[in-house]
Amino acid sequence: MTDRNAITAPGTDRVFHRMKILAVLLLSMAMSLMAISSVNVALPTIRLGLDATEQDIQWVLAGYALSFGVTLIPAGRAGDVLGRGSWFVVGAAIFTVASLACGLAPNAFLLNAARLAQGVGAGIFSPQVTGMIQQYFSGGGRAKAFAALGLTISASVAAGPIIAGAIIDAAGPETGWRWAFFGYLPIGLACVVLSLFWFPFVKERARRVARRNPDVPDPTAVKVDLDPIGSLLLTATVLAVMYPFMARQGWAWWLLLAAPLLLAAWWKWERRYAAVGREPLVDLDLFKYRSYRNALLVAGAAFMGLTSTFAVVAIFLQTGHGVSALHSGLIGLPNAILSAFTSIWTVRFVMTRGRRLVVVALSILLTGILTSILVVWAMQQFGISFWWLAGPLGLIGGAMGAFSSANQTLSMIDIPVQHGGTASGLKQTVERITTALGNAAITGVFFAFVAVGDWTVGFMGAFAGIAVCILLALMLAIFDERQHAG
Repeated sequence: MTDRNAITAPGTDRVFHRMKILAVLLLSMAMSLMAISSVNVALPTIRLGLDATEQDIQWVLAGYALSFGVTLIPAGRAGDVLGRGSWFVVGAAIFTVASLACGLAPNAFLLNAARLAQGVGAGIFSPQVTGMIQQYFSGGGRAKAFAALGLTISASVAAGPIIAGAIIDAAGPETGWRWAFFGYLPIGLACVVLSLFWFPFVKERARRVARRNPDVPDPTAVKVDLDPIGSLLLTATVLAVMYPFMARQGWAWWLLLAAPLLLAAWWKWERRYAAVGREPLVDLDLFKYRSYRNALLVAGAAFMGLTSTFAVVAIFLQTGHGVSALHSGLIGLPNAILSAFTSIWTVRFVMTRGRRLVVVALSILLTGILTSILVVWAMQQFGISFWWLAGPLGLIGGAMGAFSSANQTLSMIDIPVQHGGTASGLKQTVERITTALGNAAITGVFFAFVAVGDWTVGFMGAFAGIAVCILLALMLAIFDERQHAG
């Protein structure tokens, strides 16, 4: 009988086994990201179907991001120590069951509780994706795997609203959003079942401990160190930053004052924990890798603006202009197609010209954002169709694919394999925090401008804010390129 738990077959069999692992990882990542982007077009129908309040609707999107963000780093650490495959299965199973609960929710409270659980599941399995790519791929193969991951990220974010819009249009506004959640069930089940058959589960932690401690006679006897105090401090820090922007309540803003103190306490604890010979939650030496540190800064700035794009477009078209959920989703089709193409196309250049690719991609992104403002202005002034927005959104998609692929590869290129899950969790946490901040700020700008003007003014103000974030990311990318060249 073939041993499913080890990648030992030579030649093409070994490559084929890695490709099967990669397929499951990419499928799960697509599922988790579509759960974010697809909700944008479903929010108006959820409000109709559950008679939900505005605050309820905000939490449908925000609750997922919050639980996702606080779970990522501890889950990445657990995967690095205890075995990534096992934690992947746990996270995918939680996500799948929570998706069923979302679709069956009888009221907004239970829907948001299920969304929190869904975010926890995604937060558990997502860092294992990058960690396992680090573990099973190297050199050019790793670059290609990360390019495929970049394709998955950009294409799923763009395709999510299209698929959800089609489901809602087919099933009707009152129940269509339920079927959008049910759509994750076959994907989640496939991830769980295929991972059980294809992942190498045999004593993952023991092999890593044995490599680090060759003199230990029984590696499985080495005490597992998950740094619970470090986990609690970092989770509290992430909550203190994210929650005020999610809740938007007066008292919650005071938590922002506690965030720097919690971060400083966590940093000091991690240094002390490492100094006494223990394994901290995050090896702070990760920040010594310039490629990782700079990629985090660039991604954080870009995500602060970029991830609000389709939320603003969906609200502008559906609420401001009465466009259907299906058409609101379909307008992003060129975005999805071009994003998929550039993610694959850039793989041949990432290892040699990755930093230049990031600079060029962000420049094109900025052009697409500014062109979108021009198109919306022309819609008001000359009555042109909203379908003209598909052009600049396609430009944004093409740039997004190239940026995601190149930045993801550059961020992990120097990271040791044993820290792959933690490094991935930290990067995704930064992206989730900046996404939360960006969503709160950009949508706040949008509605503020709508209140003093109209929907066009709101769109232009919001996209101007997005342009500022992309410009900041571009400046950081240019600095990184020049620093690397020097």
